[in-house]
Amino acid sequence: MLDVENIVVAYGQKQVLHGINLTIEQGEIICLLGPSGCGKTTLLRTIAGLEQHSQGDIKIEGRSIVNTPVHQRGFGLMFQDFALFPHLDVVRNVMFGLEMKGTPASTQRQLADDALKLVGLDGFQKRNVSELSGGEKQRVALARSLAPSPRLLMLDEPLGSLDAALREHLALELRQIIKRVGLTAVYVTHDQQEAFGIADRVVLMNQGNIEQDSPPEQIYQQPETVFAAQFLGLDNIVSGEVVRDLLPHEDVLPDAQYLLHPDLLRLIDQRLVSQGLTDDVTESMFEGVVVERVFLGRYYRLRVRTDRETTLTINATSAHAVPVIGDRVGLRVEGAMIPLIA
Repeated sequence: MLDVENIVVAYGQKQVLHGINLTIEQGEIICLLGPSGCGKTTLLRTIAGLEQHSQGDIKIEGRSIVNTPVHQRGFGLMFQDFALFPHLDVVRNVMFGLEMKGTPASTQRQLADDALKLVGLDGFQKRNVSELSGGEKQRVALARSLAPSPRLLMLDEPLGSLDAALREHLALELRQIIKRVGLTAVYVTHDQQEAFGIADRVVLMNQGNIEQDSPPEQIYQQPETVFAAQFLGLDNIVSGEVVRDLLPHEDVLPDAQYLLHPDLLRLIDQRLVSQGLTDDVTESMFEGVVVERVFLGRYYRLRVRTDRETTLTINATSAHAVPVIGDRVGLRVEGAMIPLIA
């Protein structure tokens, strides 16, 4: 549906996007994820026609749109600040997008009412937008973007100004609405949990390049690069030499980098090990001491200093007894080492 081909964007001598290539299928929700300054918003704005590029092409259904004005591309745009008009009521805010598209006046009200119903704001038509909560304003902005039936919906940090609990709730609702309508969407965020909850594919960006393009489960379970692992908070990155030291049976390259995924490290009760009361002792086990213990609700994050002088992170469920700082534990690896590109 959308093809981004070798897009380069530069501001003076500073190159911001370095030959970006991206394909989006009809009905897909793509999340551009990454830290501030990585180029994700620039890429979205370039696709929308709000930024100029110095090289490359952008195609919709095989046809170039680089010379098509923004208002003629048929895209719906939604931003963090919502950009609602305080002097207009809710329904007039939604109808504004229809007016800009040139929708006949006779059908504007019905389409606006349908969009408000879709986002759960039926009955809010005559409300003053200044009286709405942050979540309600977000829904009005979404309704305004949806009412003209855009062929591509583009959202730039649309939940960024909301509190964490509301953001999590609305992220899931956004995905349901977009899927119900059958839209194709490009969604920008710096929040990985938000991206995982919304996206069919996550496009992780770093310094103007695409670092990894994968479904959410894959990008978390199998990051491809050191940057991807670190951005996702997976910091058990060790050399092949360290892996061989911890797990001599592993067939790894000494000078390569590997991720020991914290979800694949299992705690073993050291008391049972010392008494020979468990069958968990395998060649994939090593030992250490808990040096940090952080409660994160559903789980504890533990830092374990191994006997081989390597510190590793492990996630331990809070539903069971969790070791405290100073406890000696066994760790067992229940999965393959993940090779990383530096």
